[in-house]
Amino acid sequence: MLLVSLRWIGTVVLLLFFAGQKFISDWPTLRENWMFLVLMGMLGLTAFNGLFYVAAYTTSALNIGIIQGSIPVFVLIGSFYLHQARVRKLQVLGIIITLVGVVIVTSSGSLERLFDLSFQRGDILMVLACILYAGYSIGLQRCPQVNHLSLFVMFAAGALAASLPLTLSEVIVGNFQWPTTKGWIIIGLITLFPSFIAHWVYIKGVSIIGASRAGIFFNLVPIFAAIIAVLFLGERFAFYHAVALALVLGGIAVSEIRKTIL
Repeated sequence: MLLVSLRWIGTVVLLLFFAGQKFISDWPTLRENWMFLVLMGMLGLTAFNGLFYVAAYTTSALNIGIIQGSIPVFVLIGSFYLHQARVRKLQVLGIIITLVGVVIVTSSGSLERLFDLSFQRGDILMVLACILYAGYSIGLQRCPQVNHLSLFVMFAAGALAASLPLTLSEVIVGNFQWPTTKGWIIIGLITLFPSFIAHWVYIKGVSIIGASRAGIFFNLVPIFAAIIAVLFLGERFAFYHAVALALVLGGIAVSEIRKTIL
């Protein structure tokens, strides 16, 4: 949880440096929607990150990457219920195929574990994290029309505010650990790349093509995760991983048939 707090402290500092003037000029509009924007940051960023990091204790990076491939499905489902977005039969079929892939990876490809409803705790936490991030993606479409960096300042501030009690609880229960030199380097990289740059371009991307189409790019996460986990972490790529990966990506490909793409 200290990592969650430090990454958002760093991100807020970067945002204020690069977008301070834009934020000040957009503040009257942001103030009217401040509660919604802060809540977006709390749930879509801090809650997602917190669940993500805790999940890593009890599941593999490979599983985490494949499960993240389900985010487009949750975005589609949420868009249907919240915005009455039209869902075609092929999209429903794609959702079913993708969810089957998620079930396979969370049950480690074991029918016995599946019938016993015995799943790794980390996998379940990742499914919950993906649902939260899908909600964040859908919510981006309801944000006021202001500069993307100004929006990001509000999200990051909400994420930071939500992370501080979590870090305090870590101190209280005795799990607090101050970063080593290597830890500070990791925190710096996480702050600059996934926290600052990636979120900024994602927010801008959603504003241009919408949450449903932007969510499709999460299909790349399982591919990148599989390659990196095997090459750099030495994790074993089992047959059930291949089946689950094919189903997750294949299901979303089915749901995209006949849709117009850029």
